Amino acid sequence: MSTAFSTSLERYFKLKERQTNIKTEIFAGFTTFITMAYIIFVNPDILSRTGMPYEIAIAATILGAAICTLVMGLYANLPVAMAPGMGINVFFATYVCGTLGLPWQTALGAVFISGITFLLLTVTNFRQKIIDDVPTDLKCAVAVGMGIFISFIGLQNAKIVVPNQFTGVSLGDIKDPHVLLALSGIMLVGALFALKVRAAMLISILAITLVSIILGLSPAPEGISSIVSFNLSGLTDGFFSLDIMGAIQYGLISVIFTMTVFELFDNIGTLIGVTRAAPVLIDKDGHIVNQDRALMVDSFGTMVSSFLGSSAVVSYVESSAGIHQGGRSGLTSVIVALLFFCAIFFAPLAQLVPPIATAPALIVVGAMMMRNVTSINFSDFTVGIPAFLTITMMAFTYSISNGFSFGFISYCLLKILTGRYKEITPVMWVVTIIFCFSYALH
Repeated sequence: MSTAFSTSLERYFKLKERQTNIKTEIFAGFTTFITMAYIIFVNPDILSRTGMPYEIAIAATILGAAICTLVMGLYANLPVAMAPGMGINVFFATYVCGTLGLPWQTALGAVFISGITFLLLTVTNFRQKIIDDVPTDLKCAVAVGMGIFISFIGLQNAKIVVPNQFTGVSLGDIKDPHVLLALSGIMLVGALFALKVRAAMLISILAITLVSIILGLSPAPEGISSIVSFNLSGLTDGFFSLDIMGAIQYGLISVIFTMTVFELFDNIGTLIGVTRAAPVLIDKDGHIVNQDRALMVDSFGTMVSSFLGSSAVVSYVESSAGIHQGGRSGLTSVIVALLFFCAIFFAPLAQLVPPIATAPALIVVGAMMMRNVTSINFSDFTVGIPAFLTITMMAFTYSISNGFSFGFISYCLLKILTGRYKEITPVMWVVTIIFCFSYALH
């Protein structure tokens, strides 16, 4: 690397000011990429349930992560990587396209509109107002509910939980090799996390895939073309496929609102969480360095993802792995982005990964999201019951939107019935009214 180029990088990314160097940033970038590379395998599996061709889902996942992470690095100069969000992708596939039965193109139109809404909330500074007004207990309950929901999907993919005509669901056949392999994957991921191995999910996915191929439970690659491809034909077919007018005509107010809230809490929470690991990323007033730019990138990411063919791109908590490795600037994000761009040539590899290999990752992601339950005040029934309904209704009705609505509506009703209506913020009133209208219109 030339001295002039190194000097330019140091000046642009303010490496000395951030107490880092090029070598450290590169290593941090690799660390972040390894810890979040599982999304390349998991997200296409989820999006393909909408009827979206698998090749399109792979391209949208990889390019969405690459482009948005690159912008985060170059524009916001933060070591925060982005990719399609776990949770919002499940809502996109199972509720919007599954329960409502909308074409994935129309669902992408809703994603774009939520991105526009997200942008307006950002430029008007109303975004922070929403975050401040929604009770912390309900924010935590949403995260917990999404965790259980995601885990439930993983358990179904692994055939650990199967349909039952009498009880709805029941335990699968434990002697089934697929089930045993998936259970082994859960134990492997858990052990690797306990040993603080940052690439735990990726290692588990690759290991289970390899064993599955060896045991004949999934097809083996037939040649180099089934692993590496320089033919990108078909991968870009989903670009600009979004149907914005279809989303508007369908009247997806509650869906767009739910998407916006997901992205809102996910991005803000992640940005606050990962940057706290490095004091140099917090200014003297306690705000995240370049926070306004980071929030703009989030809005940009949602709109870009809709054009590419994916659910919303969000900031990833796995960015903290790179920050703990010394990443302090946007150069870390640039490295992550470049690695994602390279990954597009290995897109066929994702098709070799069976559901039983990605299922453990989904289950463990859900387990990680359960940590938020300790922040819920269950001793206050006007808060605990809405939080409980939020959590349970998401999983038991197979709908994240229902979890939101039951939690918000019950919160307002209980506060009114106990004479504590003054605790209801204007935002909560608006949210509750929207959900009530949504049910009335069904």
